[in-house]
Amino acid sequence: MKLDEVPQDEAFLIEGKIRDVCYVVDKDGHYTRALSKGWTPKNEAIKLAWDRIHEHAEEIRRQVLEGKLSPIAFYMEINVMDIAILADYMGIPKRKVRKHMRMKGFSRLTQELISRYAEVLNITPVELVDIKRISKIAIVHDD
Repeated sequence: MKLDEVPQDEAFLIEGKIRDVCYVVDKDGHYTRALSKGWTPKNEAIKLAWDRIHEHAEEIRRQVLEGKLSPIAFYMEINVMDIAILADYMGIPKRKVRKHMRMKGFSRLTQELISRYAEVLNITPVELVDIKRISKIAIVHDD
């Protein structure tokens, strides 16, 4: 790709938050780096991925409000984590995270574990245990 062909399709990679580095050929025929604001196919793929995450978060929210899953499952999803990642951050086995994702296991958590989960999930312990709060959280992505 030539320097003047670097895609600049603004969407997800705007406002200087994230930019892609592309390796291009300059006017002298040498490889150099150029910043891209995005590329339409990549932007569409990112949008589809976020849409899927939001759909899954809505399903988990429903299960939390029905008492089938604990708030940990919801906050894990909106933080784009999986059980393995959360277990690593918590420093506990994956089986314990799975146990804590069920309401029965969650209701037995110590205040210390609740505080650790809250810190990892970037919320307060009070927010973690407030199930009504989950119904009010908007799950949207700014396009």
